[in-house]
Amino acid sequence: MSYKFQRLREKIRSAIASGELADKLPGERALAKRFHVNAKTLSKALTDLAAEGLLDRSIGRGTYVKGTAPATPDQSRWLIIADEGAERSPVIHALRAANPEIQLALGVAEIRPSYLNQFGAVVDMASGTPETFLRDLVVRNMPIVAVNREPRHLSTHCVLIDEVLGVSRLGRDLMLAGHSRFAAIEPRGSTVVTVALKNALTRYAPHGSVDACTPEEVGALLDTGITALICGSSHAAAVAKSRLDQAGIRVPQQMSLAAVGCSCACDGVPCSGYYCDAQSVADAIIGLLRDAPANRPATLWLAGTWHDLGTTGLTGEAPPAESLARHNIGLAG
Repeated sequence: MSYKFQRLREKIRSAIASGELADKLPGERALAKRFHVNAKTLSKALTDLAAEGLLDRSIGRGTYVKGTAPATPDQSRWLIIADEGAERSPVIHALRAANPEIQLALGVAEIRPSYLNQFGAVVDMASGTPETFLRDLVVRNMPIVAVNREPRHLSTHCVLIDEVLGVSRLGRDLMLAGHSRFAAIEPRGSTVVTVALKNALTRYAPHGSVDACTPEEVGALLDTGITALICGSSHAAAVAKSRLDQAGIRVPQQMSLAAVGCSCACDGVPCSGYYCDAQSVADAIIGLLRDAPANRPATLWLAGTWHDLGTTGLTGEAPPAESLARHNIGLAG
């Protein structure tokens, strides 16, 4: 089945590239007969190509080569998917101010497919929305904006905090202040903070080191000589700070603590770092939903501003970082 599905998927891809299949595709029964496969194999191949962004599929309209489907009426209702406790999020508040036709869902476990029919777009602010759920939205040709996380296997609009830029700035400042033993605090499977810190070490402290762990594992690194923690989100920083408090580690006297992320928490940011404010995040989401072409997913990178809460031991204003700034921050395909 897997081998048949892969061969069929590539055959359809080649037929689209050559122009043999264009605009609206024949019905699934006709396509299955044309390629000598069963309906299950065909459906799986079409779904996969739709998730890649090569096809548009929607119930009642059929399957089209991407960008050739007739225009549909613009829907102003947006569904926001967020984690528990996000009701007071400043980002959601800013989005509501711009578009009162917003509904909030705390997780997707109870959402039925028919419920989604009333919405024109989905904003995914949750930390653990299954990619299978997002994949179904892509297949439906539903505009999606993923906030501060980039789906691994799907092509969607994204609003991302520029963690690499923020971590590079923090690493440089702390290394120039004398730190050389770092911990990169980020979710399991992510290496953004770790790689950015190692690159900064190469330039500013070649003999330094970086250990990586999740926020919940911070306690295991406290006796290894590490003097600075850099976290990949405000949530990770809050968890790490609680672990330090439990261990009786004083910040910044015994451990410097910093983070990059979004200042969207209802209780403010947990430590010094580079954060994007809620209005900037909301404006980026709105801009993508209103202005970006639906058939060309785009990514907006947001650079944070310095917040000094006295948790790094650094004094004064953060040094300028022109040499580290990305030149491609903005709308990019």
